[in-house]
Formats: sequence, structure tokens, C-alpha cells
Amino acid sequence: MMSDLKPRPDPADAVVVDCDLAHPPEKVWRALTEPKLLGAWLLPNDIRAEEGRRFNLRDAPGTGAPIDCEVLAAEKPRLLRYSWRGRGEDAGGRPLDTVVTFTLDGTAAGGTRLRIVHSGFRIGARATALWTGTPAPRRPARRRPVAASRITVATAGRRLRWVA
Repeated sequence: MMSDLKPRPDPADAVVVDCDLAHPPEKVWRALTEPKLLGAWLLPNDIRAEEGRRFNLRDAPGTGAPIDCEVLAAEKPRLLRYSWRGRGEDAGGRPLDTVVTFTLDGTAAGGTRLRIVHSGFRIGARATALWTGTPAPRRPARRRPVAASRITVATAGRRLRWVA
């Protein structure tokens, strides 16, 4: 099933990361959907990129609690979307219940334009912006471009810094 991939405005409650990677979409897709590769740059997990499939990201920094996820859309190698539900609480004392969307587009040079949108942060809550390694603002988040070098370092086997 193909999702609507038309460009949409970024939600006001989102952390957005855009970057260009030298690797083709198929290779970036593997880094997002194979447990061992995803675990090398994010967290240990049991992901399977199948719509409706539930999985966990384990050993979340700061809490050690797993993050419960469900694949909402998986269109190899173009789109991956999953829910992100923390068992802990945000700064407002509410459970974290967000959605992460990865969109991969091939580039003319054979690389990938990767767009990550982590949405659903409550206005006024301090978002966990693990994609940028910096705390999200207390006002509605705005587009936050991130240097591709930081993502490249992460895909080389290091985790991005998680800031709560």
C-alpha cells in the first residue's frame, strides 16, 4: 500500500532533521530496519519493517526503560513511520507518545536525502530531541537543519547523544 508522499508542512510539534548521505537509499533503509544496524547507531531493538508490527527500543539512556514502537508504514526503501511511546514521562509528567517518520529520496549523485520528522511533542513539554543531540525548545519546535556529518558519524557505529 502506497502512502501519500506529497510534501506537507512540518507539524509545529516536531523535531525535523534533513541531511544528505553518500549511501544509496537501499543501504540507508537497511540502517533503519535491520536490528543489528539500527542498534549500532540508535538503541538495541527487535524491529521488523512490517506494517502493524510491534517492537521495542531497549536501554533508553536516562531511564533504561524500553520504548514501545509500532510500525505504522513501511515502503521499502522510501518511507518508514513508527509510533514511539516511552514508558517514562516527559517534563510535564505525561507519557511520551510520538511518531517518527523517515523519508528517503535518492539523489542524482547516487546518495540519499534523508528526512526525519519526530512529531507529537506536547506544546510546553520539553521534547527529547535525540536526532539533533540538543534539547528541543519549550515553544513549538521549528525546522532544525543538522549537519550531515553528525548523522554520518552515527551511521559509522556511534549513537547520537540523547538529551532528555
